[in-house]
Amino acid sequence: MNNAHISPIQEKDYADLVFMVGELLNEIMDKTNLQAFNFDPKETLIRAKELISKDKYWVFLAEDKDSNTKIGFISLYEGYALYSEGAFGTIPELFVSPSYRSQKIGQSLLKEAIKFGINKEWSRIEVTTPPLPQFDKTLEFYKANGFEISGGKKLKIDLSHTTHKD
Repeated sequence: MNNAHISPIQEKDYADLVFMVGELLNEIMDKTNLQAFNFDPKETLIRAKELISKDKYWVFLAEDKDSNTKIGFISLYEGYALYSEGAFGTIPELFVSPSYRSQKIGQSLLKEAIKFGINKEWSRIEVTTPPLPQFDKTLEFYKANGFEISGGKKLKIDLSHTTHKD
């Protein structure tokens, strides 16, 4: 049963967002046994405020209507590529509190993101799942909600630790 209200983030909600980002990153690191993220709540709060205020990053929150508790979020940013035929959206984070999972809250957050993307006239929305097989259920969730595998794996290079400047 989905008893969630989905709405764009407000200034008063930033602390809840930062808390949930921490929960998401810790869950990924716990399941993969990798220290893949350097989470600093204060820095994350500053970054969130800056990106949202500059209209570079959009967040929608799910709130339990009965308890007024924030129970999930989805974030989006805009990218550009020739392969995508113009502007497209990317979902870097989607999180639902564990006790609220399997209640269609994630699906409601995705629907809000898709509606937002249509209004932005994006050609598509892309997402990368956390590592498999630990997050096979996440992959199945996206596929069940209309996403298709487009190939590849997400790779990164951490530029804050790279000294090569040529």
